[in-house]
Amino acid sequence: MTAPAPLLRVEQLGIDLHRRRQEPRTLVRDASFALAPGEALGLVGESGSGKSLTSRSVIRLLPEDARPRGTIAFDGQDVHAMRGDRLTRYLAHDVAMIFQNPRAHINPVRTLGDFLTEPLVCHHGLNRAEAEERLIPLLAEIGIPDGPRRLAQYPHQLSGGLLQRMMIASALVTAPRLLLADEPTTALDVTTQQDVMAILDEQRHERHLTLLFVTHDLELATAVCDRIAVMYAGTIVEQRPAAALHSGRRHPYTAGLLAARPGLGEPGARLPVIPGRPAGAYESPEGCPFAPRCAFAEDRCRAERPPLIPDGDGAVACHRADELAGDLDRTREEV
Repeated sequence: MTAPAPLLRVEQLGIDLHRRRQEPRTLVRDASFALAPGEALGLVGESGSGKSLTSRSVIRLLPEDARPRGTIAFDGQDVHAMRGDRLTRYLAHDVAMIFQNPRAHINPVRTLGDFLTEPLVCHHGLNRAEAEERLIPLLAEIGIPDGPRRLAQYPHQLSGGLLQRMMIASALVTAPRLLLADEPTTALDVTTQQDVMAILDEQRHERHLTLLFVTHDLELATAVCDRIAVMYAGTIVEQRPAAALHSGRRHPYTAGLLAARPGLGEPGARLPVIPGRPAGAYESPEGCPFAPRCAFAEDRCRAERPPLIPDGDGAVACHRADELAGDLDRTREEV
């Protein structure tokens, strides 16, 4: 059976920051991945690894002084080359984004009804009453009863969890094919996180949505995604099916992240940590960007950058992946 063509294909994505009186800085370097229709990919890594910038480049929401390189193709069309009506259709119909902090992305002096109906009125040809009629059943689906009352409220009148559900509703109401979720639960307490992610996962399956899920939480990503892509210093160092990540991880950085998860050691024991600090793409060395923090790095690792190459059911960017297969089991003691 032939695999479906990717709905989203990112190849050799690079993002450079050009600021006045400063040397250009590379923030993302050679990131590549693809998403089939209905598939969920988790993009994970430490803060500063380039996850959010990568997702925002898909929706062309980069800072003015950021310059993308490489290819982003949606349904076979180059996103960077889209203009006019095609770009409007892409941004208003095909793709939607859920942001990390809803309070920073919803106008505090307008009602939630204004916020939620705007795309339907401006881009889908509905009037305000028709837009609200479509919204109220959707709000009920994602756990927001009494829709008319909620649409008349302002953002400050809702809790963080309820406001994030509103953000999910704003993304789903246009019936997009691709959903980008940029750390949508980071600002929420653990119980509310579970509720929000359950709603998001349920809606994804019901609507056959393609999902790019950005998070620093490996446990959460493996629970809701089909595949995981691990980013470090602006590049993807490993991709693996979510179910096989723990037992099949082949990159020392992935092994270090897995070992550092809470709940794996004895009660009260100190969590293992990866030594050193995360590096940005602009300050990573000539060779493997993880080499300065890697317990297994050799001279070749410091001199030559490893490419991301196919590896079993995934891909890995590590010169020593084959020979380290057994050694990574002791990463907990090494990191």
